[in-house]
Amino acid sequence: MSEGPVVDRRMLESLVCPVTQSGLSYDAERQELVSKAARLAFPIRDGIPIMLVSEAREVA
Repeated sequence: MSEGPVVDRRMLESLVCPVTQSGLSYDAERQELVSKAARLAFPIRDGIPIMLVSEAREVA
């Protein structure tokens, strides 16, 4: 059973947080890119990272 679109790992590794310019960690289960520095999680929808602060959720 597939959990959604395939995400290009190389693309994810090249992305940085739009707020802090720091690296992001990939949460495959939640389909999010997490910025620990900014405490934000950016969604990945249909295999496309949505790097808008207005679309991110706050994380603890």
